[in-house]
Amino acid sequence: MAKCACCGKGVAFGIKVSHSHRRSNRTWSPNVKRVKAVVDGSPKYIYACTR
Repeated sequence: MAKCACCGKGVAFGIKVSHSHRRSNRTWSPNVKRVKAVVDGSPKYIYACTR
């Protein structure tokens, strides 16, 4: 999974609980976009979250 190059936000893990309280693992992915940014004076593609 991609990770934000600015703040380091990545995948978060947790537990999904159904109505009958059965539990299973799940993940939350960050909303990252591939954007062109100027890094050290040259344009470069990085992954940045939308926050």
